[in-house]
Amino acid sequence: MTPRKRLMGVGAFTLATALVLSACGGGGGGNEGEGNGDSAGIVTVGSGEPQNPLIPTMTNEVYGGLVVRNIFAGLVRYDENGGIENEVAASIESEDNKVWNITLNEGWEFTDGTPVTAQSFVDGWNYGAYAPNGQNLSYFFTPIEGFEEVQFAEDQLKPDGSPKEGEMPAAETMSGLEVVSDTEFNVTLTQPEADFPVRLGYAAFFPVPESFNEDPEAFGEDPIGNGPYTLANWEHDRVLELRPNESYAGGATVENGGIDLLAYTEEDAAYNDLLDGNLDIVTNVPSSAFGTFEEQLGDRAVNQPAAVIQVINVPEYNDKFSGEAGLKRRQAISMAIDREAITETVYHGARTPATDYTSPVINGWTEDLEGNEVLQYNPEEAKKLWDEAEEMDPWGDEPFYISSNADSDHQSWIDPTCNGIRDVLGIECEFDQYPVFDEFLDARDNEEIPATGMFRGGWQADYPSMGNFLGPIYGTGAGSNDMGYSNKEFDAKLAEAAGAETPEEATELYKEAQTILLEDLPGIPLWYQNSTGGHSEAVDNVAFGWDSDPILTQVTKSE
Repeated sequence: MTPRKRLMGVGAFTLATALVLSACGGGGGGNEGEGNGDSAGIVTVGSGEPQNPLIPTMTNEVYGGLVVRNIFAGLVRYDENGGIENEVAASIESEDNKVWNITLNEGWEFTDGTPVTAQSFVDGWNYGAYAPNGQNLSYFFTPIEGFEEVQFAEDQLKPDGSPKEGEMPAAETMSGLEVVSDTEFNVTLTQPEADFPVRLGYAAFFPVPESFNEDPEAFGEDPIGNGPYTLANWEHDRVLELRPNESYAGGATVENGGIDLLAYTEEDAAYNDLLDGNLDIVTNVPSSAFGTFEEQLGDRAVNQPAAVIQVINVPEYNDKFSGEAGLKRRQAISMAIDREAITETVYHGARTPATDYTSPVINGWTEDLEGNEVLQYNPEEAKKLWDEAEEMDPWGDEPFYISSNADSDHQSWIDPTCNGIRDVLGIECEFDQYPVFDEFLDARDNEEIPATGMFRGGWQADYPSMGNFLGPIYGTGAGSNDMGYSNKEFDAKLAEAAGAETPEEATELYKEAQTILLEDLPGIPLWYQNSTGGHSEAVDNVAFGWDSDPILTQVTKSE
């Protein structure tokens, strides 16, 4: 397949070290949409075009995620440091960590005036889990009893994984969800999982109004939420306008007149607009400014650790990376990358070479994993492995391609990465770039990556857990498993970790799961990244939260 000049954007993630469910919260202290009174101005934020319709269970990329997290509210919410507070939920309780009873605060409404009920959550979760709906976040419902019945059975699938004509799952809804009343429902898991409540602030678990069931496609273009903002206007490839939701009943207070998320195709352009006073917030400083932005912006600069990792993912459908020869090539490419040099020269220390698949800001992280020497720069061993692969299966004359998007600053690291691969392995290496993020994602999802290529991947934590860096990306059939990787031993280890009785036991099992990934290399970890952003003099109270996104509700701006 001939590569086209295109590119892709990155997801960032951050961690939370203290995770405690609040005994109170939600249901009171709403902002009534008042913001900061008549003086509240519209805050402009550099962003991009969402890849998918704005359905909570479909949105797993950074641009759409920022919108969904601000126009919907879940059972719990994450504070700036990753702590957990009840939001729509009044209580989330279990005697055995397997059957969870969830009660809701009264008085919550969607922006169409209909109430937020237990059925709102159950409908959203069932829609997301049901395989024919093709939702990206379906994987997150795997622990719920009855999930397997709403998926296609193996004998209903073609060899390419698509369903055979006329085949449907055994059930349309999960048996583990039971509505008790308008303000109460039960969730039964397939095994005890103590951290289940931690996940419930993620988009997959947001509620949907009754009208969603009538026309999900139309809903995705004009979503009706229950969060601190409502989507007032979406001009594709230009702007998404968020305005305060007067019926929001949660714990956040909107201190501005609204948010305009502006779609930029170049991060340098966004940063220059910030310097010129034409943009209020940038969420990603371009690498061209890493050496100067803290001096230029002063106390308006943001440079803080975040639970974000950058990788190069390996498409399982590309034969050049399959079998024993393919594994040697994965290992050779990994060891031909000088992570230390790139993070210092390109990012001025705002990135840290990766030694695993998670993040140092997540509890349980360690740099002492068995097998992680494959992530260390070792040009002699890299060349040896490449030559061994050549004897088994010659590479040919095609370059090695790294596919990504060009509207985010990736050429700055892909170029030196390719230079190192050329020097060490003696092959050509090129940047296969796509103009904008959503085009890159579509090419990735449609398996259009060149036959001798890999593609960039980034992960922004959905909730603060080591497991969130592993299962959603590398679990068999997971919505963000864009490589098509599958290893039953790895899947079993994840399930064992999720059911662990203590966090310490879970951590050890997640480490064991990572040693499997280090052996298979379905993705090649590159570096952990800081949250690097900044804001103009026109706004105050700007902070970036546990997930590396700006906390939009608290930003103030005078008209």
